[in-house]
Amino acid sequence: MKRIAIFPGSFDPFTIGHENIVRRGLKLFDKIIIGVGYNSEKRYFFSVEKRVNFIAEEFKNEPRIEVAQYCNLTVDFAIEKKAEFILRGIRTTIDFEYEKALAHVNSLLKPVETVFLLTEPQHSHINSSTVRDILRHNGDVSMFLTPSIYNLIMNEKVKK
Repeated sequence: MKRIAIFPGSFDPFTIGHENIVRRGLKLFDKIIIGVGYNSEKRYFFSVEKRVNFIAEEFKNEPRIEVAQYCNLTVDFAIEKKAEFILRGIRTTIDFEYEKALAHVNSLLKPVETVFLLTEPQHSHINSSTVRDILRHNGDVSMFLTPSIYNLIMNEKVKK
């Protein structure tokens, strides 16, 4: 039986910290489905379609990675994708407390196990909100993104 995990998030944008968690997760799982969440009540910097495309381009040469959009509960998305695991990255103790509570609720709703990977120290300060803010003010975000995603985002900004 294949070990399938989903890695859920809004990924607005997908950072080098996210990419690192996914690559390390491939050592634990046979397949990882990156679930790009969409909430119509939230305002995103990039559309869900662009976020999915950015991430798919990043992993285009990795057959064990799938990228999909979802707008339902994460546990329902996991069951829909036949995933028994939810993969999450932890940067801080605040992240841990939030993710632990969410994992407990998710396990009550569906038979899905949450697996936490600690963010590597060099990525622990990176978060999408900060990267978005730097982007909004035309700052240099190259150190926070993979080269592939950085180039896609810069090409997108030129179009705007």
